[in-house]
Amino acid sequence: MSASHPTRDGLNLLDGQWYADDPHEIWSWMRREAPVYYDEAADVWGIARYDDVLAIEKDPRTFSSIRAPRPHGQSLPMMISMDNPEHQLRRSLVNRGFTPRRVGELGATVERLCRQIVDRVCERGTCDFVWDVAAPLPLMVIADLLGFEEAAHDDLLRWSDDLIRATTLDPAPGVMEAGMHAMLGFRELQLQVIADRRAEPRDDLISILCTAEVEGERLDDESIVNETLLILIGGDETTRHVISGGMLALLEHPEQWKALAADPGLLSTAVEELLRWVSPIKNMARTVTTDVELRGQHLEAGDQVMLFYPSANRDDLVFPAPDVLDLRRDPNPHLAFGFGSHFCLGAALARLELAAMFREVLPRLPDLEVEAGADLRYRASNFISGPEAMPVHFTPTPASR
Repeated sequence: MSASHPTRDGLNLLDGQWYADDPHEIWSWMRREAPVYYDEAADVWGIARYDDVLAIEKDPRTFSSIRAPRPHGQSLPMMISMDNPEHQLRRSLVNRGFTPRRVGELGATVERLCRQIVDRVCERGTCDFVWDVAAPLPLMVIADLLGFEEAAHDDLLRWSDDLIRATTLDPAPGVMEAGMHAMLGFRELQLQVIADRRAEPRDDLISILCTAEVEGERLDDESIVNETLLILIGGDETTRHVISGGMLALLEHPEQWKALAADPGLLSTAVEELLRWVSPIKNMARTVTTDVELRGQHLEAGDQVMLFYPSANRDDLVFPAPDVLDLRRDPNPHLAFGFGSHFCLGAALARLELAAMFREVLPRLPDLEVEAGADLRYRASNFISGPEAMPVHFTPTPASR
């Protein structure tokens, strides 16, 4: 590879702490000065402009997913690390659990869960918004969808967290070991569930995956373990961070909070704007399959690129006033869910959960505020990041029960 553009001293695109420290200033610099940026320390290309991210997503022949989701990683036996036709075949099997009908049937359940979650905190007057409000909903929904019993929820949440905390350049002592134990723990539990569903199918995603068949192909046990782990992390971590990061954004822009509280009809465009604003998946890796020129930079076969979705979603060539939170923004062609064949399978479910939670929180905790001096540290992950904690207070109100 070759790179002839300005560089930033001390920058390493695989350092999770860099993402925790708010990289938007550097992404802005990249978009202006080095939209196709070669980071020698990480040996990766960072793609900062919207049009370039979109073009790469549309060209899987030149930019393969074989090492996705992380650069320099191994090809994983799951659809996120596959190109077509293998990817489409696997996706067609997994998609059986995310049809519009199945997602639509979850509406009443999601609303009930949101009500229960707010009921648990509303009388207290204080809570940690991340762990008491944002984290439980997507975990409960995706765990129930997958067919796990409620008794497994705490383990699933811990395993999901431990796996994402390991996505950094220099993890703290014990982090990699915790991630390995999480992988093994999930696999052991999931194999038990799979065996049960093969013997006695139920109306859940595991049962669907155990019996689904496309073009004569069916998933074996290990494939189901891999795909459901991907679904668990994708369904839990990302939506949680949009709920917490979105709430923080509303608190930091009180005029937007007031507008949404006054006009619930804004909720649809508000959800899209909060997705754009937070963009919880910070990047996705692609592998260059043949030498190619991009914005004057020469990329060679085998090079790794990182698609920076949060940067693309603040590109001023696509989004007017991109650093302004505007809940009325329309159109809003954000890339928070990716694009193309790897577009997020659970996008409709995420939108359903986000709308339901904000619809529940805003009228019931109308004076919610972050505690003065609160440590709003973000997770040091080079993949998925959001607030690790968010202590808040509000006027206590009676539960709905």
